[in-house]
Amino acid sequence: MAIPDKIAAAHKINELLTSVVTHTGLRIKYRITVDPPGAEDRDWERPEILVDFSGPDSSMLLARGGELLRAIEVLAHETLRLTGDEHEKISFDCMNQRAMRLDELRSAARVAADKVRETSTPYHFAPMSSRERRIVHLALRDDTELRTESEGEGLRRNVVVYPKDYKSTAKPVRRTVP
Repeated sequence: MAIPDKIAAAHKINELLTSVVTHTGLRIKYRITVDPPGAEDRDWERPEILVDFSGPDSSMLLARGGELLRAIEVLAHETLRLTGDEHEKISFDCMNQRAMRLDELRSAARVAADKVRETSTPYHFAPMSSRERRIVHLALRDDTELRTESEGEGLRRNVVVYPKDYKSTAKPVRRTVP
């Protein structure tokens, strides 16, 4: 589902960011673009609103794996009351970090695929966000020798790459609600 009024949403994001920048004293600037042009090789990410940061304190946004940048993005999602499946409609970036991370994930997916082909054993990625898991799934979607699945719950959810016909010997974990 598309954001119904992208201009109004962009204005709300601007109000949020003006407050964040003013109250934190961060020396950053940002540009909000509605319907940004998308890279043709990025069918997994087509945001309707792109927020791009720059400035002397950019490194603070990107510290600890971009934790602050992601936190501000989550605030924007909450401000606009976006549901989980709508989070991809808004994308925050700083110093092209998002594109570099996407390339890193695609490269890691290829390395994992090669390892699974060599060993015929599953490869478990570290836990990652739903957006990053989606990148790994899509990077390997055309590989007919493999399959990918997300496993785990919450913050421990990760991607596992399996040989196509791999049969697990582990019994499924059954959970009951008290």
